[in-house]
Amino acid sequence: MYGRGYEVADIHTTKTPVNGVQTSIADQLTFINYAFGNTYAKNGGYECDMVTSAEVGNDNPTSPAAGTGGDAYADYQRQPARTVDGKTIPWDAPLTGNFQQLKLLKAAHPNLKVFISLGGWSWSKNFSAAAKTDALRKQLAKSCVKMFIAGDLPVQDGRGGPGSAKGVFDGIDIDWEYPGGGGQPYNTFDAVADKHNFTLLMAEFRAQLDAQGAIDGKRYALTAAIGAGTEKIAQTEPNLYSQYMDWVNLMSYDFHGAWESTTNFHSPLYHDPADPATGVLAKYNTNDAVTALVAAGMPRNKILLGVPFYGRGWKGVAAGPNANGLYQTTTGGAAGTYETGIDDYKVLVNKAGTRWYHPQTKQLFLYTGTGEWWSYDDPTVIATKMQYMRDQSLRGAFSWELDGDASGALTSAVWKGR
Repeated sequence: MYGRGYEVADIHTTKTPVNGVQTSIADQLTFINYAFGNTYAKNGGYECDMVTSAEVGNDNPTSPAAGTGGDAYADYQRQPARTVDGKTIPWDAPLTGNFQQLKLLKAAHPNLKVFISLGGWSWSKNFSAAAKTDALRKQLAKSCVKMFIAGDLPVQDGRGGPGSAKGVFDGIDIDWEYPGGGGQPYNTFDAVADKHNFTLLMAEFRAQLDAQGAIDGKRYALTAAIGAGTEKIAQTEPNLYSQYMDWVNLMSYDFHGAWESTTNFHSPLYHDPADPATGVLAKYNTNDAVTALVAAGMPRNKILLGVPFYGRGWKGVAAGPNANGLYQTTTGGAAGTYETGIDDYKVLVNKAGTRWYHPQTKQLFLYTGTGEWWSYDDPTVIATKMQYMRDQSLRGAFSWELDGDASGALTSAVWKGR
């Protein structure tokens, strides 16, 4: 939001042609996950809460403050630069920020649902600890439902109060990265117990959402973002926890990136027999992930395919025998607008260089004249993935994230391919 200057209002105003008619991308979405909410050690357990504190964990993972950040100011306190209805929020309104704009966005686009996404890469610190016992699971779920579904935000900077966020969110998305470990080094994890505790946590969230839904006369959704590596899938019980879910968002991207010293695809649809990766890494592709998830008991009609609106890249890449830099050694991550080794589609689409559509993986890659190598999805790649989604009878697709696609071209490609 800050560096990219992206507002909720931009979802409303960005339009692309659908059947010859300029259509808001908000009408090409069925749901939005608002990412992220965080959990904190509180009242002898772990609870959802609202704080405004910079996250230090990515740069200083050993800090006691790692994983405890938050941005309540952006969530419901600040005055947006642009608003969905073009109006300034009154100084004494109990709700402003992104939450109020999401509420206005839903009013303007009645078919749109909005979910609060809890956790993510940086804020999954407490999930394992909070899922250890029945009492702790109840405490966490109750606090999150109270805050985001009942809408009882803490009063901060003159905003918030009981029911102030009521009607903003239609459900909760759990993004625990990851049960059993493999996430940030500061995360709590239990390599054995997390597997079933994840199932029990989903059951508790489902029960708490149903209880609130009985009060409100509404059914609230429960979804989860899940790792696409086959070893991540094996750390959960899809055959058991799927019964509590409306769907799961399969994060079929970030298979490879600048943490590795060799170029490779970050969101391949299929395995390439020429890929030098071995072991579990050889299964880092969407098709193997879907196959493993279905085999583990996840119904196909509860799987959403992940589509990245960004790419991953390297620098110092030699052309290699195929003159395109694929599977070649590098000198590190390529410079990105906001982070090394990663950049938005809206930036990559304008980079000079030669582009190829890889015949096996079906992903696009770019090799520049300056030794940079990038893999990313464009509308052509997305069309292929959407055909795969239909062929596999999957429920749909989701993306990370909207502000990487300022023109709406990728959003529209997903919508058209549904």
